[in-house]
Amino acid sequence: MNTEAPKKVNKVVVRWDGGHRFDGSRLGSEKSIRIDADAVTGPGPVDTLLCALASCTSVDVVDILEKRRTPVQGLTVEVTGERANATPARLTRVILTYRMRGVGIERVHAERAIELAVTKYCSVRDSLDPNLPVEWVLELA
Repeated sequence: MNTEAPKKVNKVVVRWDGGHRFDGSRLGSEKSIRIDADAVTGPGPVDTLLCALASCTSVDVVDILEKRRTPVQGLTVEVTGERANATPARLTRVILTYRMRGVGIERVHAERAIELAVTKYCSVRDSLDPNLPVEWVLELA
């Protein structure tokens, strides 16, 4: 008897729209995101990866602080991705700047939520090269 839980699987499809433009979506979904390597009609592939990292960690931060009964009322994450001066121009360092506001949010708890999100809970971060430095800063209003 197999008692293992079934593996989670994500299936997406990317459709070319000419030039360096692509529309990506979950398989079977009508909702899509534009990815444009020329950054004219949407973010490029690396920008999209950085957005995924920011949003993945943010989900965890919001959930952790909600459980502490100090809900986030506003959150913006600015991401800087430094890249190698080579081909491919892989990411060499990432800095996440969390700008957060909410009644009763204490700095120590917000910092702990971010640390847990970045180092333990975010599946996007865990899918990246473990040697890629991912640093973060908190600006709490």
